[in-house]
Amino acid sequence: MTSDDLDPRTPVLVGVGEASERIDDPDYAARSEAQMAADALTAALQDTGAQLAPLIAAIDDAAMTRSFEGMGFATPLGAPTNYPWAVLRRIGAEPRRVVYDALGGQTPQSLVTEMCGRIAAGAAEVAVVFGADVTSTTRHLASDATPADARPDFTETVDAGPTEDRGRGTHLVNTRDNVLHGLTNAPAQYGMLENARRHRLGLDRERYMQSMAELFAPFSAVAADNPHSAAPTQRSVDELATRTERNRPVADPYLRFLVARDQINQGAACVMTSVGAARRLGIDPARWVFLHGHADLRERPLLERPDLSRGPAAVAAVRHALELADVTVDDVDAFDLYSCFPVAVWTVTDAFGLAADDPRGLTVTGGLPYFGGAGSNYSTHAIAGIVRRARATPGSVGLVAANGGQLSKYSVGVYSTTPRPWTPDESAAVQDALDTVEGPATVRHAHGPATVETWTVHHGRRGARVATCVCRDLAGRRFLATVCDEDHALLDRLTGDDGTDDPVGTTVYARHVHPCNHVATSRAAMDRLHPSTIPSLDRTFEHVRVRRSGHVCEIELHRPDVGNALSQAAHAELDEVVSAFLADTDLWVAIVHGAGDDFCVGVDMDEVGWGSTAVTPPTGVAGITARTLDKPIIAAVAGAAHDAGLELVLACHLVVAARDATFALGQVSTGLIAEDGGLVRLPRIVGERLATEMTIASRVLDADAALRAGLVNRVVGVGDHLTAARELAESVVENSPFAVRQSLRSRSAVAGIADPVEATRRPSTAVDAMTFSQDLLLGMAALRDGDKPVWTNT
Repeated sequence: MTSDDLDPRTPVLVGVGEASERIDDPDYAARSEAQMAADALTAALQDTGAQLAPLIAAIDDAAMTRSFEGMGFATPLGAPTNYPWAVLRRIGAEPRRVVYDALGGQTPQSLVTEMCGRIAAGAAEVAVVFGADVTSTTRHLASDATPADARPDFTETVDAGPTEDRGRGTHLVNTRDNVLHGLTNAPAQYGMLENARRHRLGLDRERYMQSMAELFAPFSAVAADNPHSAAPTQRSVDELATRTERNRPVADPYLRFLVARDQINQGAACVMTSVGAARRLGIDPARWVFLHGHADLRERPLLERPDLSRGPAAVAAVRHALELADVTVDDVDAFDLYSCFPVAVWTVTDAFGLAADDPRGLTVTGGLPYFGGAGSNYSTHAIAGIVRRARATPGSVGLVAANGGQLSKYSVGVYSTTPRPWTPDESAAVQDALDTVEGPATVRHAHGPATVETWTVHHGRRGARVATCVCRDLAGRRFLATVCDEDHALLDRLTGDDGTDDPVGTTVYARHVHPCNHVATSRAAMDRLHPSTIPSLDRTFEHVRVRRSGHVCEIELHRPDVGNALSQAAHAELDEVVSAFLADTDLWVAIVHGAGDDFCVGVDMDEVGWGSTAVTPPTGVAGITARTLDKPIIAAVAGAAHDAGLELVLACHLVVAARDATFALGQVSTGLIAEDGGLVRLPRIVGERLATEMTIASRVLDADAALRAGLVNRVVGVGDHLTAARELAESVVENSPFAVRQSLRSRSAVAGIADPVEATRRPSTAVDAMTFSQDLLLGMAALRDGDKPVWTNT
């Protein structure tokens, strides 16, 4: 087939460009990210050989990868109000569609695939993909060594057109449990996968280190010859494998020279057109490169993966792209395998039998540790390198494998100058097949004996060691845990300082110590480092006040200055108080109320941060919302019962409201969700429609509306709520506490059964307990004799 035989809408890559600078370059200009991306895009447009003005005017679609600066976490030098348009304004482009993609190293290839698909469908004729990262400049100029008045200001107010901003996408590469357990940086996350692979292969620490160095030494040689490399230095196997002051441990099993380098100033871009547009714009067919095969797949979250030592989604993506291109791995002439860490490369090479010293090479750039890991944009450089290789050897085949997250998202492209019609991939069908493979069960809050499945140890510059493990409990369920700081024996075992070569399978003891799981060498060690305490009501609390009155326990949320907002410390105290109440056989009913004007306005927003780390204890809001309660709790509400405060009310069995009470589930107004039972309990109580309005439109109910909706039992005058709650509690106390408790247990057992007949037929231990209870004998005797029973609660 020749290009003349192709549908004019067939997509083709016609231009690639790169830009870079190093701080020690004589012409270092401290370019901003927007300027670096614009320079790379200009280079790509020039690379087409077309006249720039008509080519720029013809751009229909533009897409930008998201850098670390674009994440908004590290912008000490300022940033544009709109990154993609800051770049496009610099070159004078006015595309109809602009995409700002989410974080992910796979996005350069996935965006190229997406743009080619749109061109093939006739939705666009000319498209560009671009990105940049200037982390090196940012760190250099924002440091204390640079006077404030000498720092550039990269702030721009951009007159932007429409933008499809796909968000940061952080949730696609991280989880709250990762944040809570300190597993937020890439070396630690990949260290987990790397150590799992080492265990599977049965290699000792020394041999595995040697193999990592043997894999990456050829990468450094390629980087040494690449003018855009951030660290153009060839390194030997011995240099990469030897621990030195510069080549220090980062996270087991990695030394610094074996991990992706994030201090870079680099930009890259691609230009794609339809065949018809390429002809119209006068682009020489000798510059055309076709995307023969492509695939985009995702891996499941870390703890849900069947095998932590493998990446089936990455392997399947490469295989599907090769099949679509009608070639095998042996037909590929040039590779660029994403190389943030060795395991990312080995995931592919293990599956396809590629050797570290394959004469074709495994990278065209030099790889992320040496060329540089340009945020999400690295693989745009890889595509540029593969396109140039394809042009230099017409008819050859090049493969780009791009990875995002922790082998979480994988995108592959197969390139050649050989003309080929566009063929849509079937990634969705492949993904469905991958998703049918069953993974292990997981548990969020761990307790008891467990074994280490894989691990990593973070190494601080001053010798500090922080270890994170993936463990399995006795039921085989996976969980994350941090190693107790002072358990030096376990830390030494994980690092090998005690002579242990492979700690996988080590027996540990786990305990959830809010807000995360911890593991120690034994229960004795855990009890010493994180002792369990017996819940008690007989001590002084900072955020809670407790009052006993006969069989009634009154629990006051005592943070009136902040509307009784619940902090981590308040949650912990309430968890203890509720545990003590439930364990005390002489307390039959509890009343929860708030000090001051409000019941509870929600969680303490000062503790909400990245990862929403203001998490509740395992027992939920105030130690109540995630418990199965077999003693009644009454909420006495005045003022605001909002957000987590309303979730607390919903978990209570009875509710008394003062006339000034208001009820709202408005977490969405602050970017949160009602994660502590509100989304489930509210529609069951007030109905689906009203619950939805309260949940997504932040509707607030006053006391009368709450009464009509069935959210509260009774409404009383302002200031009378606690008195009314006490009267209601006394009404409960008059009944058999044993029967009340069994009634609540029985109700919980059938809570999820909609059919009353089915629920009635469900066997119940509560009925057996009631039948043989002492309280039943006392109640029947009192009924017969006309006396008031004196309950024993048995």
